[in-house]
Amino acid sequence: MPFFHPVANVQQFLNILERIAPASLAAGWDNVGLLVGSPQSRVSAVLVALDSTQTLLAEAQALAAELIITHHPAIFQPVHRLRTDQPGGAFLAAALRAGISVIGCHTNFDAACGGVNDSLAEALGLVDAVPLTADKADASCGMGRIGTLPEPLAAEDFLARLRAAVPLPWLLEAGPRPAAVVKAAVCGGSGSELAETALAAGADVLLTAEVKHHAARWAEEAGLWLLDGGHFATENPSMRCLQQHLAERARQAGLDVRIHCADQRPPLKLVPQDFFRA
Repeated sequence: MPFFHPVANVQQFLNILERIAPASLAAGWDNVGLLVGSPQSRVSAVLVALDSTQTLLAEAQALAAELIITHHPAIFQPVHRLRTDQPGGAFLAAALRAGISVIGCHTNFDAACGGVNDSLAEALGLVDAVPLTADKADASCGMGRIGTLPEPLAAEDFLARLRAAVPLPWLLEAGPRPAAVVKAAVCGGSGSELAETALAAGADVLLTAEVKHHAARWAEEAGLWLLDGGHFATENPSMRCLQQHLAERARQAGLDVRIHCADQRPPLKLVPQDFFRA
C-alpha cells in the first residue's frame, strides 16, 4: 500500500508531468508549464481539459479543484496587456481571483509516448506506430505517428473504422482514395504540414485537422489521401488518457488527489442541411 501524503502541491504535478510529457519535447514556439499560480500552492483536486474557458473555471470551482491542466495553453502569445473584458484576460484574472493554478501541456503531450498521437494511433488499431518526425533526443517521441493496420482495408472500411474509433463531427477529404489502406499516419490537431513526410514514409492516408488549402491541393496532385477530422475531435479524446496518466502517477507517488476530466464540446458545429436547401 502506498503512503498517501495529506497535502499535495502544484510542483509535484509539474514533476509528474515532466515524466509524462517532458517540457523538452515542446516546440520552440510553444508555451508550456506553470502559467498561473505558484509551485507551492496546495492541490487536492485537478481538472484536465483541452481548452481554457470560463465554463472550465466554473467547473473547477464546483469540483473544488485548485489546479487546471489544459492542452492548449491559457497564455500562448506574449502578453502585452491584460484586458479583463476580453476572453483570455478574463480567464487569467478569474483564475487568479479563485486561487486556481493553471498548467499548459501542449506540444510536449502531442509528441510524448502515450500522448495525443499515440492515443489516436491506438484508437485506429495501428501496429508498430512510430513518429513521423522523431525527436532528436528521444526517437520514440515526436510529432505525428505512422503505423500499419493489422490487415489491409478498403478505403470505405477504413472510414468505418475511423467513424467507430474517433468521435468526428465531420470529415473532409482531399486526394484520391487508395484501393487499400495498409499504412496510416495520424497527427492530432493542425498537422497538414506533415503531408509530404507522411507520403514519403509510405502512408496511404493521413488523418489530421485544419488542412490548409495548399496542402489539400498538393495531396490531390501527389496522390495522398488526406483526411480532416477537426481539431477538437482528433485531440480531445487524449485528455482522458492524460487524466489516467496523472491518476496513476499520483497514486504511485502517494498523493491523495482527485483527478477529473472536463466534458468539453467542440466550438465548431455543422450548419444544418436545411440551410443549403433554402
